[in-house]
Amino acid sequence: MEISITKAEHLKPLPDESSLSFGTLFTDHMFNMDYNPDYGWYNPRIEPYQPIVMDPATMVLHYGQAIFEGLKAYRSAEDEILLFRPQENMARLNRSARRMCIPEIDEEQVLSALMQLLRIESRWVPSAVGTSLYIRPIIIATDPFLGLGVSNTYRFFIILSPVGAYYKEGFDPVRIWVTEKYVRAVPGGVGEVKTAGNYAASLYASREAKENGYTQVLWLDGVERKYIEEVGAMNIFFVIDGRIVTPRLSGSILPGITRDSVIQLAKSLGAPVEERRISIDEVLEAHASGRLEEVFGSGTAAVISPVGEIRFKNKSMIIADGKVGPWARRFFDALTDIQYGRKPGPDGWVVPVNG
Repeated sequence: MEISITKAEHLKPLPDESSLSFGTLFTDHMFNMDYNPDYGWYNPRIEPYQPIVMDPATMVLHYGQAIFEGLKAYRSAEDEILLFRPQENMARLNRSARRMCIPEIDEEQVLSALMQLLRIESRWVPSAVGTSLYIRPIIIATDPFLGLGVSNTYRFFIILSPVGAYYKEGFDPVRIWVTEKYVRAVPGGVGEVKTAGNYAASLYASREAKENGYTQVLWLDGVERKYIEEVGAMNIFFVIDGRIVTPRLSGSILPGITRDSVIQLAKSLGAPVEERRISIDEVLEAHASGRLEEVFGSGTAAVISPVGEIRFKNKSMIIADGKVGPWARRFFDALTDIQYGRKPGPDGWVVPVNG
């Protein structure tokens, strides 16, 4: 895939790395590629970051046919730029594409294009502790048509954003709110797909949680409303009686790459891991009996996020005295050591960009 490159005439000033937030600044360039049934994916190009002009009838605006991914580039102490398991993001993007009737990409070619974009934008990869360059690949339907159906044309693009911590709490434990009233997804739906509508469906309950002083929503299953699924921006883990428990993938839970990484690391350490259904009642009972040792979330944005409190109905569960638990700390250290190149990880987990 031959990529045309148009450089920006004027480069933006780099931000102060000590004050980076999440997802508010964007780099000088972006990757774009288009799809047409006659050509397939064509016209790959790196060009200045700029608005996308579209017809008011563009289908993505009306019917939500859009998928995306999220991954990060990290700068090591040796000044290398590293990606963490990017092949898994490309594979998951194609799984989302199949479910949303979007043409699949060539995973190797798109990963190569991403690495070329990162080399051009290398100055934007921050080096301060806890910072990284967030990468957002996305595909949107572009037919101008007011009829419910599958688009014929698409735009694929990648934008980049230097970021700090996802949660304002940083690595301090967050507070999460369990909602009974609302559901995000059901088996057979698109809960396991990174598609725009999934996240729109979560906003109302997330706002309710924040109005009550909580960081995120913990979702229950959409059928019985008793089994735990995931938090708005991350998968969830419980440590009960020394066993690490996480909800099994059921078709309504996003198969997180960080989630899978935590499970693999736990198994390599000989820790007992269970992927199974776990009800909110089981968590309440484990907390009441003193067997709930810690809770933490996992995701690309936050990596590992300890949970200090869970609120369900009128019951508030304080986890591990509101402190960071040992497993959360261990997984956070292990993953970030791998991501920033401080320690080796399993084969293929770290992909260098430089060169």
